[in-house]
Amino acid sequence: MTSIEISHSETIAAALPTLLVRDITDGVASELARGTVDSGIAFLTGEPGTLIRVQEREAGFFCDVEELLARFVPQDSADRLKHLLFLLGPGTEQIPFSNRKLCLGQWQRVMLFDLEGQSRGDWTLSVVG
Repeated sequence: MTSIEISHSETIAAALPTLLVRDITDGVASELARGTVDSGIAFLTGEPGTLIRVQEREAGFFCDVEELLARFVPQDSADRLKHLLFLLGPGTEQIPFSNRKLCLGQWQRVMLFDLEGQSRGDWTLSVVG
């Protein structure tokens, strides 16, 4: 298994009042292409307060997520981040890859969701193949 930490190789997919979403697909793809493992599973982990999901990049979806999260855990709630992370599950994502390319659907992208809007956008890639 190989692990590397990556920072700031993404574009902003959505910048909302309580949610910042970064598209890290190109950075992940670039690291896999430079790697030495041809096929396997890419394990992606964000820094604390973030989670990674495979999702279509659609602005309306991000607005809906922000609204849904505010309904579940109000913005002024004590320990809001802890409750959100509990509800949303593990912050990691596992994505298969073959020939050093991610196995994603046509419109799927790898997104880093920052639930506090304060992370640097760092993520770690661990490859098993």
